[in-house]
This record gives sequence, structure tokens and C-alpha cells, in this order.
Amino acid sequence: MIIFPAIDLKEGQCVRLKLGDMAQATVFNDDPAAQAKSFQDQGFEWLHVVDLDGAFAGESKNGAAVDAILAATSNPVQLGGGIRTMAHIDNWLSKGVARVILGTVALRDPALVKEACKKYPGRIAVGIDAKGGKVAVEGWAETSELTVVDLAKQFEDAGVAAIIYTDIDRDGVLKGLNIPSTLELANAVSIPIIASGGLASIDDIKRLAEPDCDILEGAISGRALYDGRLDPKEAFAVIKASREGTE
Repeated sequence: MIIFPAIDLKEGQCVRLKLGDMAQATVFNDDPAAQAKSFQDQGFEWLHVVDLDGAFAGESKNGAAVDAILAATSNPVQLGGGIRTMAHIDNWLSKGVARVILGTVALRDPALVKEACKKYPGRIAVGIDAKGGKVAVEGWAETSELTVVDLAKQFEDAGVAAIIYTDIDRDGVLKGLNIPSTLELANAVSIPIIASGGLASIDDIKRLAEPDCDILEGAISGRALYDGRLDPKEAFAVIKASREGTE
């Protein structure tokens, strides 16, 4: 179970949104590189970065901040937000991003996702964001009629490294992860699933440590880490204890 600390970038700063609303952004750090280094020093082994401005614009808008993050941490970075073309994918993977997250384009152009998976095995993730069980795109500004499971199944044999599943209705409001929907998705496809949206406290980590969640690759934590509701040391201890209990 990997805990992915999140850095969401808006105008070069680390922010957290409420319910995916850019107008409800709280700035937590104006130095994303320092935040990335801090997460590494705390013991996290991965980093989840989203260019929020890029997600709305359809192209990178916080490239300088991402470059600074890559220079500041040796941890692998998964990056999403505004990555819509093979040129975008080529650019970020050549710069040292461990894997790119394709969101809107996964719905609009699934063939590109499959082509990218062939070109970069193990380095392409798909981000599926949902409102009421339906896929949302364009920085969550639009909702489609496609269900999360239906979209995920399109990539079953494509070689996608992971699916990041975000319940927008819970994102940034500390309601707790939507474990039932996340497990439903995980049991519907063979692609590793990462839970996102609403992780609120150590109770969520304890839930993720239960046997039925072994199927998940991990979960993303944002606001709970920034405001101190989740203590990394306590989270790591719970995960370690669960691993030892299954060995």
C-alpha cells in the first residue's frame, strides 16, 4: 500500500481545492520544490503532482514548478494535468517524470493512451475522475455519460500502469475515501487502482490496511497531510503492521 502525497499546482503554488473548484483553492506552500523535498524527508517514496491550470488549459502551465520538483526530489513522480498529446508525454517522460497520468484524453482519445502504453511500458497511468459515478473531464468542469468501470475496461489489455480513481464529491473536503466504489472498480479490472479524493485521517489508512484493500496499489493524500490531520509516521506504522500481519 503506497501513500502518494499530493502536490496540486496552481499559478506556481501548492494548493488544495474543495470539490474540484478552482475558486475554492487554499494555498499551503508557495515553494513546490521545498514541499517535494519535505515529503521525501518524511519518508514518502512517491509523489503525485497535478498541474491544475494545465488540466483546464489542455497544456502545461506549471512547467517551471514541475521542473523544480524533479530537481528537488529523488522520489519517482507521477504527473497529471493538461497532458493531451504524444509530444506532451514525450516531453515529461524525457525530463524524468516516472509516469504521466492521462485523464481527459483517456475519454476523448483512448487510442492515444494505448499508443503511449506501447511506447512507454509501465509509465502511463490513467486518471479517472468521477461525479456521481460518471466520468468528469476538462479539469472536472464537464461530466460525461460514461461510467467509471466502462471507461476503465477500455484499457484492460493496453498495459496501463495504474488507474488513479478520484471521487470528486469527496475531494478536498476530508469526508473519507470512497472505498466501496474504489473496490468495485478494482474488482472489475486487472489494472492496479490508486484511491483518491477525501482521505481524511488515520482511520482511512486503517481501512486501507484491511485485507479487502490488498487489491489496491495505494491512495493519494493531500489536505489531510497539509493541515496535520494525518501523521505520516503513524500512517507508515499502520501499513507496516498490516504487511507484517499478512506475512
